[in-house]
Amino acid sequence: MLRRLYARMIALSASPNAPWWLVAIAFAEASFFPIPPDPLLILMALARPRRAWMLAGICTIASVAGGALGYLIGYALFNEIARPILATYGYGEKFAAFQATFAEYGVWIILFKGLTPIPYKIVTIACGAAAFSFPKFMAASLVTRGARFFLVAALLRRYGEPVRDFIERRLTLVTCGIAAGVVGGFLLLKVL
Repeated sequence: MLRRLYARMIALSASPNAPWWLVAIAFAEASFFPIPPDPLLILMALARPRRAWMLAGICTIASVAGGALGYLIGYALFNEIARPILATYGYGEKFAAFQATFAEYGVWIILFKGLTPIPYKIVTIACGAAAFSFPKFMAASLVTRGARFFLVAALLRRYGEPVRDFIERRLTLVTCGIAAGVVGGFLLLKVL
C-alpha cells in the first residue's frame, strides 16, 4: 500500500498542477497547517530534477507569504484574545519579558528555528504576538526558509538518483523518519 501511494505521489509530483499544491502547502504550513512542505518538495524535485531550483523558489516565496499570515494571526488574535486572559491570571509581566527577549534575539530565534523541524507556524505566530519588527521578520524568514528549501534542492540536484533509490528501497524507514521529524519538532517545541 505504501509503495502504491509513493508511486502515485511521484506521478502527481510530475503533473503540471503540482507547483500549485506546493504553494498551498508551503503557505498553509507557515501559518496553521501541521505538515511541512519538504516531503512534497522532495518528491517534486525527484520527479523533475531540472526544476529543483524553481521549486525551492516557489516553496520559499509561498512559505514567507504564509509566515506573514501567521504573523498577522499572532498579532491580531493575540492582542484581542490572549492578552486579556494573561492579564486576568497575572501573567502580563511574563509576557512583557517574552517580548523583551524577542526584541533582543528575535532575528536569531527566527533564523535558528526556521531551519529546524520545529513547526514554523509557531515562530510566525510568536513573532506577531511579540509585535516583533515585521520587516525584520520578513527578511529573516526569507533567509531561513530560502536556505532550508534551496539546501534541499541543491542536495537533490546533486544526489537525486541515489536519494530516489534510497527512498524506494527503504520507503517505510523514510516515511517513519518524516513522521518522527514532524512529531519531534512539536516535542522539541515543548522542551524549549
